[in-house]
Amino acid sequence: MIFENLPTAPRSEELLDKAFSRAARAGNAKGGLEAQQSMLTVAVNITSDNLENVVTAWPDFDYIDPFYYELADAIVDVNELRQSLSEVTWASRQIEELGREYQSKLRKTDSDTARKHRKQAFARIADIMDEIKADLRAVGDARDQLKTIPDIRPDEPAIVIAGYPNVGKSSFVNHVTRASNEIAEYPFTTRGVQVGHLERDHIRYQLIDTPGLLDRPEDERNDIERQAAGALEHLADTVLFFVDASGDCGYPLDVQLELQAAVVDRFADRDIPVLTICNKSDRSTDVEADAYMSITEEEGIDEVLALAIDAVGYEPELPSRDA
Repeated sequence: MIFENLPTAPRSEELLDKAFSRAARAGNAKGGLEAQQSMLTVAVNITSDNLENVVTAWPDFDYIDPFYYELADAIVDVNELRQSLSEVTWASRQIEELGREYQSKLRKTDSDTARKHRKQAFARIADIMDEIKADLRAVGDARDQLKTIPDIRPDEPAIVIAGYPNVGKSSFVNHVTRASNEIAEYPFTTRGVQVGHLERDHIRYQLIDTPGLLDRPEDERNDIERQAAGALEHLADTVLFFVDASGDCGYPLDVQLELQAAVVDRFADRDIPVLTICNKSDRSTDVEADAYMSITEEEGIDEVLALAIDAVGYEPELPSRDA
């Protein structure tokens, strides 16, 4: 996951305390003019380097996969986050420049005047850190929210499972992936996203069931859920839409088919196939579907899986002999 290992962003006050306390220890180890120079160097390096590290730890949003960009933007405002990161970069460079300016002053004076210059430099560093106090807090909050984005890999083929609750989506993922599935709650949905994995012909496929995103009409989702659902358009290679023709799921068939039509429309622009799967076929097959299946009776499951994999049509890139 590209956000999982982001370091904690320090608070402005914490970083200043760290820089000035270490600077004081460095000054105590020396005397006179050299002590003031050493204190300034330590304070500048600690603040500037830590701020730079905060920024460089983040991925470049211009180059991350659109799926992760959309998910990130669903949870935090990416433009505001980038602005905060830009302000932190500015502060790091300002402190570096300030360090060069005052080191030049310290080389041309006596120890008493040097102490005054060093104190003045410390005050200006504190002013700069105060200016980015809110930005550091915003970066830290974004890191805490984004580190929980699921480990879904855009470079692996993905089969997204859609449909109303209780139509058998999770049962299907559990059945075909056996124990190789993960369930976790993420900030863009009120229930756990289930990600399962299976391998066919040495290719690993991801099966993704996303409660709260594609299991109810668009107008019933909140803003975060709508944008996270949109992110799936960048990820899905095919969509399996499950229907329960018997209506035992608690939703009439016509309502299920309305959602199915909306899902087809959502993925049509990217030419992503949406296959309609009639589950609970032992109870009813009274619907036009691409495949019929009963998970409880273990009927038609392999056929549905084969249909999905064929629809994905994934062909791994093989190394060229000319490479």
